[in-house]
Amino acid sequence: MTDLALKDPAARHARPEPPGAPRVTISPVDIEARGVAKRFGDTPIFADVGFRLARGEAVALVGANGAGKSTLLRCLMGLIPVSEGTVTLLGEDATAARAARLRALRARTGLVSQKHNLVPRLSVLSNVLHGLLGRHPGVAHWSHALAPRASREAAMAALDKVGLAEFALRRADRLSGGQSQRVAIARAIVGAPEILFADEPCASLDPAAGEDVMQLFFRLARDEGVTVVFTSHNTDHALRYGDRVLGLAGGRMKLDATAASLSTSDLRGLYD
Repeated sequence: MTDLALKDPAARHARPEPPGAPRVTISPVDIEARGVAKRFGDTPIFADVGFRLARGEAVALVGANGAGKSTLLRCLMGLIPVSEGTVTLLGEDATAARAARLRALRARTGLVSQKHNLVPRLSVLSNVLHGLLGRHPGVAHWSHALAPRASREAAMAALDKVGLAEFALRRADRLSGGQSQRVAIARAIVGAPEILFADEPCASLDPAAGEDVMQLFFRLARDEGVTVVFTSHNTDHALRYGDRVLGLAGGRMKLDATAASLSTSDLRGLYD
C-alpha cells in the first residue's frame, strides 16, 4: 500500500526524484491551444492563448485571482466553449467535436477540484466508482453493492494508490479534509485517465496534506505517463512539481517556461 506521508519533514521542501529509472519519455502532444480566447458577455477573461502540452508532462498554471486559470482549465476540457481559437485534446479538435464525441474525449480525462464533491452518506468505495460513470452510465456504478467485480477491483486499486484502501467501506462524511481530497483523486484516476486536470487541489488542505497530494500527482506523471495540468496559487508547488509553468496575467499568457529555469521571484510579476 502506498504511504503518502513523508517521514522526513525536510524532504517536503525538495522535489521528489525518480527511484532509479528515468522519467517517462515526453513525446506526443496531448493538449494544444491555438489563439484561444474566452469572454463572458462583454467581459474578456483572456485572449490569444497558445501552448502545446506533451504526454507525461506535469504543468502548473499560475496567476492571480481572476486571471482566468480555472476558466482556461474548463475550456481545455471542453466543459465550457471557447469564444475564439481551437483546443486540440488527445489529438482531436475539441472545439469542433459534437456533444457525444466530446463526452467520449472527456471520459479519457480526470478532474480534481478544490471542492471534493463526495456523496456524504455513501461509502468511500462507492464514491470512487462514480468516476466510471462517464464510461459506464447507469445505476450499476452508483454503489459498490451493485458494481461489477472488475469495477470494484479498479476502484480498490485507485484507493491503494492514494493510500486509503483500508477506508473503502467507511462513509465519506467520516473522512478528514485531506482524506476526502485523496478519495476525490482516486475517483478521478479510477478510469486510468490519459490527462488529469486539477483545479486548486490543495487550496483547502493543510500544508502536509497538500504536499502528499502534489507528490501523488508527480508520481502519476513520472511513473504512469499521465499528463497532469494543475492550477495553483502556491508558487513553491508550481516550481517543485511542474515540469513547465504557464502564467496568466492581464488577459494574456505571460509565461511559458520550464520550472527548472524559474525561481519564485520570476513568478511575482504575475501577481502585481
